[in-house]
Formats: sequence, C-alpha cells, structure tokens
Amino acid sequence: MSKSLSHVFLPVFGGTAFVLAAAVAFANRNYGQSQIETLETRIEQVEANAAAARENAQAEANRAAELELKVEEIQAAAAERVASGANLTAPAPRHDGIYGLGRPALEEEVAAWDVDVLPDGRGLPAGSGDVWTGEEVFADRCASCHGEFAEGVDNWPVLAGGFDTLADEDPVKTVGSYWPHLSTAWDYISRSMPFGEAGTLTADETYAIVAYILYSNDLVDDDFELNNENFADFEMYNMDGFVVDVRPETEYTEWRKEPCMENCKAEATVTMRSVFLVETPPEGGSNSVMNDANPDELPVFTADGPSFIPTAAPKPEEEAAATPAVQEAAEVDETAELVSAGEKVFKKCKACHQVGEGAKHSTGPTLNGVIGANAGSVEGFKYSNAMKDAAEAGLVWTAEEMAAFLAKPKEYMKGTRMSFAGLKKPDDIEAVIVYLRSFGN
Repeated sequence: MSKSLSHVFLPVFGGTAFVLAAAVAFANRNYGQSQIETLETRIEQVEANAAAARENAQAEANRAAELELKVEEIQAAAAERVASGANLTAPAPRHDGIYGLGRPALEEEVAAWDVDVLPDGRGLPAGSGDVWTGEEVFADRCASCHGEFAEGVDNWPVLAGGFDTLADEDPVKTVGSYWPHLSTAWDYISRSMPFGEAGTLTADETYAIVAYILYSNDLVDDDFELNNENFADFEMYNMDGFVVDVRPETEYTEWRKEPCMENCKAEATVTMRSVFLVETPPEGGSNSVMNDANPDELPVFTADGPSFIPTAAPKPEEEAAATPAVQEAAEVDETAELVSAGEKVFKKCKACHQVGEGAKHSTGPTLNGVIGANAGSVEGFKYSNAMKDAAEAGLVWTAEEMAAFLAKPKEYMKGTRMSFAGLKKPDDIEAVIVYLRSFGN
C-alpha cells in the first residue's frame, strides 16, 4: 500500500511519450511525402519547358538554315549575272507568282493591329465606365489641353457645346454637336489620347472618358454608365446630318476634263472678298469676324497687270461705334473696369453658358438676369436634381451665394452637373459677377 507514486506515473508518461513520438513521425512522413510530390511536379514543369525550348530552338535553326540557303542562291545568281556581263543596276525582271519574301501574318499579329471600332459596336473590348469616374480621369489625363469641363484650352479643340450652330457661318463642331457616331470618339481616344501618351488608357478609362464627354454635352444624366453592351444603342445628336458622297459616280465625269495650260482666259476678275477676317485680340488667340467690305469696283487682272490698286475701305462709322457700352464706360469708372475684366473671365464659361441678346441654352442655361434670381428658375432648361433641391430650399443667387458657388461648385452643391473646378482668384469671381449683373438682375 505504500508503493511509490513514481511506479504508477512512469508507465503512463512512457505511453504518452510513445504516442507523441509516433504522431510526430507520422506527420514528418506526410510532410516529406508532400515535399517529394512538389519537387516531382516542378521537375515535370522544368522538363516540359526544356522540351518546348528545344523545339523552338530547332525551329529557329531550321528557319536560319532556310534563309542561309536563299542567301546563297541569291549570291550565286548575282555572281552568274556578273560573269555573263549583265547589268546589275537594271530593273529586275518580272516574274509570275510570289517572290518568296516575308511570310503570312499570324492570327495574333493581325489581332494586335485590328483595333478599330465600328458604329455598331464591333471591335469594342469588354468594359464599362461611368460619368463620375470619367470626370476624374478626364481631369487627370485630358483637362490640361481640353479644359476642366471640355471647353478647350488655347488652340486645343473644344469638346462640348456648339448645338444649334451647325447652320451658322462659323459653326462650333464638337463631339456633341457634330460627330455622327460615338465609335469615332471611342476609337480616337483609345488609339491617340492622351497627347504624347497614346495607348496608355485602359478600356474602362476610355469608356469613362467618353461617358463624361457625353455628360459635358448634356446628352446623358450624371448617373449614366457606358459599356460595350449599351454602346451601339446610343444615338448621337447629329447622326442624321451626314449623307453618302455619290459625287464620284454622279458628277465627276461631267466636269473633269483635261486642264488648260496656256492662253486659257482673256482676263481674270475678282468677284468677291473673303467671307471671314481673322483678328488677333489683345488677350491672345484669334477671332473670326464677318468681312462686310463691298465687292464693287474691284480690280481686273490681265496680262498687263491689274486695272487699279484699290485702297483700303474706310471702317464704317457704325462699326466703330459698335464698341460695347461696358468698354466705353471702362474709361470713366471702376465698375466698368470690372465689367471688362469679367467679360474676359467669362470666356472660361462660354463653352456651356451664353449671355446677352439672342442667348440660348447650351450645356448650361442662359445667365441673363441670374444675379438676384431664384436658383433653377430659367425656363426650358433641364436642371440637375441637386439644383432642383436647392431651388425648393429657396436658394437665391445673391452676389455672396454666387461667389461661394463659383469658388468651388462641387463642394458648394453636392451632385451639381457643373463640372467646372472653380475660379481660384477672388478678383476674377468679383469681376465675373459684376459682368453678369450688367445683363440684368
């Protein structure tokens, strides 16, 4: 009864140790087997790669041997021609069939070049992009040339606006107002943009940019998403404004004749003047204006020279008097100076907004009388939901509210469709508000 505890526990501990040792050995055995299988798989992969490499090397060696054989044949033919006294600079004789140069293009090579997109959506890659993503990508990759809201910078083209101008003497042809097929925009942006970084946009980024350009032209709402499935369903504003050119078949044969090279006409007369004159304003850039000069009493050109050299026509008094009233007043008071400065600042807004007599809605509403008016109150314009909510809340465009909006439109009114980033200089904000006030309260 007084047997030591060690005689009781030692067998137990010994059994437990034996079980643990067996478990460890079993685990090590499984781990070793797993490692062996992994190594065997790697060896098989290496052997497969080595076999493929040997096949490619053999194919290249065969191709090199064929080329060397052709080179030897060409050199032998040239040596034979030299020995026979033939002129090596003479044109090569014509042969029926192929010359044995080059090889047929591989399917993957053709596919790499076949990236054009057709109006019905053929050629489009899978992908999608929404308006708000497009705004971010456009601001980062496109705005430096095309402006923050597609209004164009310097001589870079404007992409938005221009509706109802195609019948004018000087139409504004933008993606929205003029282009008949959306595929033209997608294809061009994908291939050629951004400038200097062509081909760096992903398919999703391209979809997003095109969606944002449509939004900038007020052709879609701010929740629009463009993808390869709904692409072909979208109809552009000017899709019916183009016709198939049939003149080569119907007209060219009637007037295409051998040209006259001498003594063709007794005299040549000038019958009209240039329709447009190009003026360079002080702030830079260029403006196209109508040429109102009278075409009467123009010179007649003969072999003896012109009948007379006309002097420059004097500028009509009414044209000289047509200087805007705000510019005349700029010489007498500070308000007029602000109006003149605001007119220059407003050029950043012209892509979307119009003011003055004959102003029409564009991407944005007309702004006549906007200062002091209720928000969202211009008749005939489709406002964003955010602007409608602000109007219902009683927002009035006082000078203070307009200044806050122009500084940071997106922060001032969440969800506004106005994509302009804002005016950074307080003086510019003050000037443009004074300018807008000159068109009524």
